[in-house]
Amino acid sequence: MDKKQKKMMLIIFGVIAVILIAGIVLTSGNAGEEESIQVVMRDAVLHDVYKVNFFGLEINPGLAAGMVITCILGIAALIIRIFVIPKFTMVPGRLQMLLESLVGLFDGLAIGNSPGRNKVLRAYIFAAGIYIFTGTMFELFGFQVMTTNGTSVSLPAPLSDVNGAIMMGCTSYLFILSGGVAANGLKGAISTIKEYSLPISMSFRLFGALLSGALVTELVYYYTALSYVLPVLVGVLFTCLHALIQAYVLTMLVSLFYGEVTEPPKPKAPKVKKVKAGKTKTIQA
Repeated sequence: MDKKQKKMMLIIFGVIAVILIAGIVLTSGNAGEEESIQVVMRDAVLHDVYKVNFFGLEINPGLAAGMVITCILGIAALIIRIFVIPKFTMVPGRLQMLLESLVGLFDGLAIGNSPGRNKVLRAYIFAAGIYIFTGTMFELFGFQVMTTNGTSVSLPAPLSDVNGAIMMGCTSYLFILSGGVAANGLKGAISTIKEYSLPISMSFRLFGALLSGALVTELVYYYTALSYVLPVLVGVLFTCLHALIQAYVLTMLVSLFYGEVTEPPKPKAPKVKKVKAGKTKTIQA
C-alpha cells in the first residue's frame, strides 16, 4: 500500500469517526430510559410487549424478520441463478470464487459425514447455514418497524425468538428422520426416533446462544454510560461470532446424524462350516 492509499484510508476513517461523534452528540440529548430494564429483557425473550401488524394479524417482530430474510434470500438466489451463474468461466473471478468456496464448504461437510447419501443433505445444510448466518447478521442493520402501539423497534434475529429456534430444530430433525426412512426404512426411523432429545437440544442451543448475545447488547445499550463505543464492539463481535458458530454447529450436527441414520447396514459375515477332525472329503474323477 503506497502513501496515497494510506492517506486516503486515514481520511475515510477520519470522516467515519466524525460522523459517529456527530451522531452521538446530536442524539445524546434524546436518550432516555423510557422503560425499565426488566421490561426490555422480558420483551427480548418473550416478545409479548411489542407486536407488528401483518395484514390485520399481530405477529412477533422475530417472525416479521424471518419473512424479510426469506424474501431477501429468495430474490438473491434468483438473481445469482439468472445473471451470475450463466457467466461462470474456467478462470473464476472474485464472486465466482466466493460462491464456489461457499458451496464447496458445505459439499465437503456433507460428503465427509454421509458418503453414501449426500445430494439432498448438501442442499439442506447449505440453505440452513445461509439462513442462520444471514438471519443473525440481519440484526446488525437495525431495520425499524412500527408496532401496534405506535412504538418503533428494530427487527431482531429470527432465531432469537424461541418459536423460530424450535422450528429450525424440528425441521432439521424431520429432515434427518426422512433420510433415515428413505435409506433404511423402519430401521432408519427407529434409529432416528431414539435420538428424541435432538430437536430440543438443537432448538435451545440456537435460542440460548443468540438470545444471550441479544440480551447483552440490550443491556449495554440500555445504560447511557455504556452506550457510546462499547455497544459497537459488543454488538458486532457477539453477532459475528454467533452467526459463524451457530451456522457451523447446526450444519455439522445435521450432517453427523444424517450420516448415521442413512448408513447402509453392514453385510453379515458368511458362516464358516466347521469340519470335524479325522474326516476328509474325496473327489471322484
